[in-house]
Amino acid sequence: MTAAAGTAAVPAAHPRTADPAARLLQVRDIYAEPAALDSARGREVRARFPDARVVEVPSHWQIPELHGNEGNVDRWVRVKTETLVLGVKKSLSARPNSRSSNWIAPSTANGCAMACAYCYVPRRKGYANPITVFTNIEQITGYLRRHVARQGVKPEPDQCDPVSWVYDIGENSDCSVDSLVSDNVADLVATFRELPTAKASFATKFVNRRLLDLDPQGRTRVRFSLMPDADATVLDVRTSRIAERIAAVDDFVEAGYEVHLNLSPVVLRDGWEADWAALLAHLDDVLAPATKTQAAAEVIMMTHNQALHEVNLGWHPQAEQLLWRPELQQPKRSQNGQWNVRYRNAVKRAGVERLQELIAAHAPWLRVRYAF
Repeated sequence: MTAAAGTAAVPAAHPRTADPAARLLQVRDIYAEPAALDSARGREVRARFPDARVVEVPSHWQIPELHGNEGNVDRWVRVKTETLVLGVKKSLSARPNSRSSNWIAPSTANGCAMACAYCYVPRRKGYANPITVFTNIEQITGYLRRHVARQGVKPEPDQCDPVSWVYDIGENSDCSVDSLVSDNVADLVATFRELPTAKASFATKFVNRRLLDLDPQGRTRVRFSLMPDADATVLDVRTSRIAERIAAVDDFVEAGYEVHLNLSPVVLRDGWEADWAALLAHLDDVLAPATKTQAAAEVIMMTHNQALHEVNLGWHPQAEQLLWRPELQQPKRSQNGQWNVRYRNAVKRAGVERLQELIAAHAPWLRVRYAF
């Protein structure tokens, strides 16, 4: 992305009456646990895709046609487009976290209809990760209410939030896309609206303007992921374009969301500094003062995975020219125990410092909550 591209005209916002699911989801098959299919939420999802074939399965983890099927590499995007899974979330727990949030909430979905080349979620279910909707939403929201009540008032500020306990509700999916499939996200937003000591949080790469009608009243934080368009065009497959995400930020603030920016992943390649400078300068030019006042950022350097690298070579090798840089990378065990690769310590440190310098120069209002 050149400086000119960084200030390119922002496309007109999609009307809320348009169907944002049309280009992402043409569901033909729904694999469903019987209990999930018989639930109110399961029936709701089924009604949204009335022409889909329903296949009952004993577990959302045990679907041979999807999980561990190497043949699905050739159908990577098609599986995401044409398949949904309905399951019941059996283990409800909130895991401590210290970066984006204080807690990772129990998932209401797993997988995604988008296909970002660096996404870690496919590593959990093998060669395909279409959206799995967990239909026992009342159990999940009830658990969250009880968990929040047990925490009491937050005793002191931290980098997650100065006042509220923050719960990440989208660790294994993109909530903006999930809300195209079911009302789980709407129910979560409504739940946190009634919890004065806590707020929900999720990162997204998809602009779903239907979320503007949910009246979050400041209790849900949306983190729009941004990167130079030159990177996103290659890596963020099937997502909203960067200009569309930026165009939505002010609208989400006006609708009552707290909006932060995820500067991620930061990919180190020739010209990255100039492209990030152009992006930051563009944000400074177009975002409203009210947005800047409440904004904060996370800086996340690119992390990759050998198994995902091998998968990507089968469907999107162009992405690996940016992601797989052995001369710059080293093994790293993640918080969830997986072995990944990240930039070597000195390379990563220099990249983080340089991006923070660019933020200070071009978007000094953008407070960095954490960088890693």
